[in-house]
Amino acid sequence: MSPSPARIRSTIANVVDQPDDLRDLRRIYKVLADVNRLRMLRTLADGPATVTQMVDAVGLSQPLVSWHLSKLREVGLVKARRQGRVTVHTIVPEAFDALRVREARALGLATAEPRGRHDA
Repeated sequence: MSPSPARIRSTIANVVDQPDDLRDLRRIYKVLADVNRLRMLRTLADGPATVTQMVDAVGLSQPLVSWHLSKLREVGLVKARRQGRVTVHTIVPEAFDALRVREARALGLATAEPRGRHDA
C-alpha cells in the first residue's frame, strides 16, 4: 500500500527547513487555539486565581484545569506561585506584548510601512 498524496505532502513539509522563530510562534498559537484556555486567560485577566477558583469559573474538572494551566505556563503566558497549600496563577501581560513584537519580527512586519496609507 502506497502513502496517500496528503501523507506525502505532510512528510515533505516536515522535511523543509522551518525557522525557529516560526516554530515558537506556532507553539504559542497552538496553546491559544483552545477555547478553554482562552476562557481561563479571560478569567485570569480579572486577577490571580487558584485552580479551585478556575474550576468554578470555567466549569472544567480540576485535572483538566491543571493541565490547561500547565500548557499556558509552558509558553510563558501564565505564571504560578505557591501560597501555602494552594497554587495561585497569574496572567503575564508583558508576555502578550512580547508576543506581538515576536509576531511582527517573524512575519517581517517589524520594519514594514503601515499598509493602506498613501501619501498624496
